[in-house]
Amino acid sequence: MSFPPGGDTDALARLFAEKLAARVGQPVIVENKTGASGTIGNSFVAKATPDGYTLLFTPNTMATAPLVLKPGSGAVYDPLTDFTPIMLAGTQSLLLVVNTATGIKDMKDFVAAAQPARSPTTPAPEAARRCTSWARPSTSPPASSSRKCRTAARVPPSWTSSAAISRFSTPRWVPWRSTWRAAIGVADPARSPLQPGVPTFAEAGFRDSEVGAWQGFVGPKGLPTDVVRTLNSHLNEILKMPDVAERMKTLALVPKGGEPAAISRVIANDHSRYGKVIKEAGIQVE
Repeated sequence: MSFPPGGDTDALARLFAEKLAARVGQPVIVENKTGASGTIGNSFVAKATPDGYTLLFTPNTMATAPLVLKPGSGAVYDPLTDFTPIMLAGTQSLLLVVNTATGIKDMKDFVAAAQPARSPTTPAPEAARRCTSWARPSTSPPASSSRKCRTAARVPPSWTSSAAISRFSTPRWVPWRSTWRAAIGVADPARSPLQPGVPTFAEAGFRDSEVGAWQGFVGPKGLPTDVVRTLNSHLNEILKMPDVAERMKTLALVPKGGEPAAISRVIANDHSRYGKVIKEAGIQVE
């Protein structure tokens, strides 16, 4: 995998490795090849021999990182053509979180606080100015969705300060949850089963702000069909194990599984949707 030990992606990769090793009767080793927003490890797998012995367990950034990194920075793969899809493991919600000290209780309050200023050069009211700091990885869909949501609410990009409102994927939100922070929106098409009390952005009128995170398995381009079928079958069975389901719940992941086409669709969708936003906004990481 392309990220360092300790995160939710790493934790889930090690759980799947343990279960897969027991099923295939041989060791399955998690190797962390980190750097360049995951593109170094992704590129390594893209160039690996397609024999089923080298796989990539990845979050959604694999589909978008090449779009924002400068040429020569490590993104030397095409997410649409250089990998063989295997299985979509699960999805994670993205939440809009507010400091309750602002008095903002829902998305309508947020928009009302952000809109009084008439231009990006007009000083923002204190409540609005405190509502425009966005926590996000720069190469990920949350970065793009934050820009889309902020634009929809007419929040000038120059308004930044200590965070009153931030984007969190659900597992990163849970440790921060407290009496002084509250989630006011979820960027899913429907309410998350893990956060059923949090309304969707669409419910608040933001109908072009649906975005989420996911984790899944791919292999190098050219992986034989029978190998893909075998791996997909094992991984789907692992998803059904009670301890795996419980661990995924603690990581705020909703299990998905299914055929390889499922992860192929989400990769293509992310690459297309966020590619358009990234191009229009001129987003690039040095």
